Amino acid sequence: MTAVRAVRVITEVGAVDRPFDYSVSEASTQVGLGDRVRVDFNHRSVRAWVVADVEPRDELKAITKWLGYGPPPSMLELLAWASERWYSPLSRFLISTSPKRLVTTLPVAPDAPTLDLRVREGAGDYAAGVWHVAPTTDPLAMILGAYEETRERPGSLLVLVPTESWATRLRGRLEQRGLPVASGEHEWDRMRAGWPVVVGSRGVALAPVPRVAGAVVVDADDEAFESEAAPTWDAFNLLRERCRRDGAPWWATSMVPSPTLVKDALVQTFDDVVAGWPRVRVVDRRHSDPRDGVLSRDALDAAHRALGGDDPVAVAVVLQRLGTGKLFACRKCGELARCDECAGAEEEVGEMLACRDRHELRANYCRACGATNLKRVRVGVTTLARDVAAQLSQPVSEITAASDLNSPLSRVVVGTEAIWQRVRHCGVVIFVDFDQYLLAPRESARRSALTAVGKAGRLVGARRDGHGEVVIQTRRANDPVVRALESGDVSAIVREDDATAALLGMPPYGALAYVSGPGATSFVAQLQAPVLVHATLDGFEVRAAALGDLTSALRGVSRPAEKVRVAVR
Repeated sequence: MTAVRAVRVITEVGAVDRPFDYSVSEASTQVGLGDRVRVDFNHRSVRAWVVADVEPRDELKAITKWLGYGPPPSMLELLAWASERWYSPLSRFLISTSPKRLVTTLPVAPDAPTLDLRVREGAGDYAAGVWHVAPTTDPLAMILGAYEETRERPGSLLVLVPTESWATRLRGRLEQRGLPVASGEHEWDRMRAGWPVVVGSRGVALAPVPRVAGAVVVDADDEAFESEAAPTWDAFNLLRERCRRDGAPWWATSMVPSPTLVKDALVQTFDDVVAGWPRVRVVDRRHSDPRDGVLSRDALDAAHRALGGDDPVAVAVVLQRLGTGKLFACRKCGELARCDECAGAEEEVGEMLACRDRHELRANYCRACGATNLKRVRVGVTTLARDVAAQLSQPVSEITAASDLNSPLSRVVVGTEAIWQRVRHCGVVIFVDFDQYLLAPRESARRSALTAVGKAGRLVGARRDGHGEVVIQTRRANDPVVRALESGDVSAIVREDDATAALLGMPPYGALAYVSGPGATSFVAQLQAPVLVHATLDGFEVRAAALGDLTSALRGVSRPAEKVRVAVR
């Protein structure tokens, strides 16, 4: 059969990260850029994506079959950029933008309707850019305002929120106001057809809409927007680049703007941010009665007050363990064991103590009072639930990421941050061991601590309303983060984190990648200037002054036979 066209394809074989050319016969002339096809690859039938047209050549194999639609042609250059930015085979991003099932027909997208007058009155007039908001600020007005501003532009408005449960609720609110909304993998064909509004979590940054009219990212700094699986891409940076290519405005909200948001952007403040934070009560466990249980007397009093209310869930007790270190505290004075050089939490190394980076290996004693009777500060969710049930004389429900989302809940719940997805309102949130946040071994620990309390504030309400409170149990009552939470003013922390990132050359003021796995040593051995390599406990840090220098250096390295993981931040 005579070849009428030739195309370049990327196969789904991730280990072979380069394109191949195939001919298109008269039987498959419907093949378009971005479409999924089946080809004969090294005597195997594999799926592939068409990424370009090329000159026909007689020796080319023919495409076996057209399978259906893939990402629109307008996204192909963006996906190529993303694969370079996050050091990934292009096929990984092509998979992320393709449907789970084959799609061979597309619906006709409706026109973007005009908002009802009453709904328009509820839309806010917000300039595009970064907005510093309180945790309890409702983003609906901003989303409606963004829709009004972009309604007459070609393309779709993308709205990102951290979780799928939030996206489901938001979709319902937008549809009640007359907006046609697409969301979820089962509506991939609607997104590909260019539905006016697309709502979802991280994956919506790669929604297969032909063009972006605008984008709104709620809680843009939320860790849910960062992929922990390779490639370690993040939705905000990818969506911002996508908007730049389409000439589309974008809006981002954050309760604690990170350096990534602050750099090169005018941070605007919405309303009274301080009044929108929750009331915070700090309990210094260094001064607690040793006979107290896991909940201090102040925490118990707050819990009993909440149980006297009518909230279906009255008390939420949060225990989130970050990192691998186990905190140690002095039995005599209550001070935590911390490194003199980096102030990080110290853990047991044999019979000695040292921080995660092993700055100093020292004897097991308290730096504050010299006592040698340090104790582990450690309890799991199941043990905590048992102890809380005994202290409150109430049945307790455990909530973790593995819990059944539809199971009934008691008035007292104990669990990890999975609580944010199950509980909508309660009278009090108690962080039983807040030091796990403050001393987590990562650069974003302070923002993570503030953000956790902000999310708790959404359950108990703003301090301006006088409802509910957040109780923090800590041995670091004088920490700047704790003081900021008491006042509700986090602006100083935002400025300090930005200045620190600039001083240390951390992203976005520098480029950083983490290399780990059995092949990490042989991988980083091939790296040369201008990148710098620093060994860590679980691999290597690779730093560069600019992102382009880092990605070029990584691309110039031959991958070893052993498994290696490269996470670009």
